[in-house]
Amino acid sequence: MSGNSRVWHVHALDRFEQGSRQVTVIGAGISGLVTAYELERLGYRVEVLEGNTRIGGRIHTHRFGNNPGAPSVELGAMRIPTHHRHTLEYIRRMGLGNKLRAFSTLMSEENAFLHTAEGFIRIRDAAGPLRENFRRDLERHLPGHRHDHGTVVFGAWLTAIVDAIAPPDLREALREDLRRQLLDMVARIDLTEHLRGAARDRVDLHSLFSAHPGLRAGCSSRLGSFLDDILAETSPELLRLDGGMDQLTHRLAGLLHTPVALGHRVTGIDVRGDHVLVHVRAGGRTVVKRSDFVVCTVPFPLVRRMRLTGVDEDKLAALRDVVYCPATKVAVHCREAFWREGGIRGGASFTGGRIRQTYYPPADGAPGRGAALLASYTIGDEAARLGRMSARRRHRIVLEELSAVHPELMSPGMVLDVVSVAWGDHHPWAGGGCTTRWGKNAAECEVERTRSARPAGRLFFAGEHCSTAPAWIEGAIESALAAVKDVERYEPAHRRAGRPDPAGAL
Repeated sequence: MSGNSRVWHVHALDRFEQGSRQVTVIGAGISGLVTAYELERLGYRVEVLEGNTRIGGRIHTHRFGNNPGAPSVELGAMRIPTHHRHTLEYIRRMGLGNKLRAFSTLMSEENAFLHTAEGFIRIRDAAGPLRENFRRDLERHLPGHRHDHGTVVFGAWLTAIVDAIAPPDLREALREDLRRQLLDMVARIDLTEHLRGAARDRVDLHSLFSAHPGLRAGCSSRLGSFLDDILAETSPELLRLDGGMDQLTHRLAGLLHTPVALGHRVTGIDVRGDHVLVHVRAGGRTVVKRSDFVVCTVPFPLVRRMRLTGVDEDKLAALRDVVYCPATKVAVHCREAFWREGGIRGGASFTGGRIRQTYYPPADGAPGRGAALLASYTIGDEAARLGRMSARRRHRIVLEELSAVHPELMSPGMVLDVVSVAWGDHHPWAGGGCTTRWGKNAAECEVERTRSARPAGRLFFAGEHCSTAPAWIEGAIESALAAVKDVERYEPAHRRAGRPDPAGAL
């Protein structure tokens, strides 16, 4: 290394017990913390390095105030599908099972708003306008179509959800797939049991796709892969952690034998035959740490910034190939939960424009402390555009656009504070929002997962980008457990010669 940096070589000679192995875990997000927790249970000596000054990674609960009872909002992960068994298991193992609550999501609150060609309307009143807009759209693209009422209801509501959730570069492509592929398949199904409402003008997408799995099999890779997100994000079976998602990461960190080393940025990894050297920048100096194994759990955009040696070309290509979708969240601390006066008790509005989705978190603050509003949640190019703005401009634009739906925001003294996080290219500790595999079929997704998770000698990898559930806490935990098993399998005869297996296996 060059320049004025001072370099120390730190050898991991002190062990918890005779013969225990040293593992360096890079990153203190959920995957890094689970990795460290499980490796310690197996008898390894573990050190966790985190470049940021906080733990949690893309689990990021923000509290508007330092005192108990301050309202909070999730600037990162905010929901848990009920079938994500790894996530729920660790929540219960950390003693947080009694804090699980239902998460109210998009389209679940009848009094929330929906952006349509006619302007903003309440979701309870949206069925008619959505059907008419969809019929006009069909006439433009498929003149003379002859779809019945139920098929049009299906297409209208699925289009509305695509508009609300999909990034801009995918919206029209997904609409085209819906018009020319999925609609004809749905038209051959009796939708009677899946239509809802007195006028049968709503559709239960979850029951429909569950009852007819062949619908997804007949979709294009592009539409099929995105349907997973649509069904997950609008599921009636979503959960949250009352008091903040960061309780999970803090409980995990609190159980580690050695505190997480915050402010320790890894700048390089050198994989050798019998050890790994990790170059770490902390406190104005560079330290080179030697470990038996390293588990890297940070997003690949950050790994691409590191100097890597001893890593094969295919693994380097895999690090370059994974695509991350930007995500930007803007939250407002309001004097009061004014939206409740309009009957909105939770859920989300699709507000369109540059702010896209607005979520109404439960009122978890003490009386008189105000209320949190997730004013804007965007992904893709729209998130990138907001993320490139200065925070001040970003906040001003979001407040101005949202005031068209909620003019109360402009009342004197209503806005107490505004915060935001842009999980994009320029984020110093993430480099992106989450992994996306949209447009890839199952085989292509598995190839990417396998290449992402494959170790490079004594260097192992974990994170949602290495899992079958990208973009979810579940994927991060799944990959951490897989990495722990990979470490355990490495040179088993050499590691276990002359001594028993470590206790506390998974």
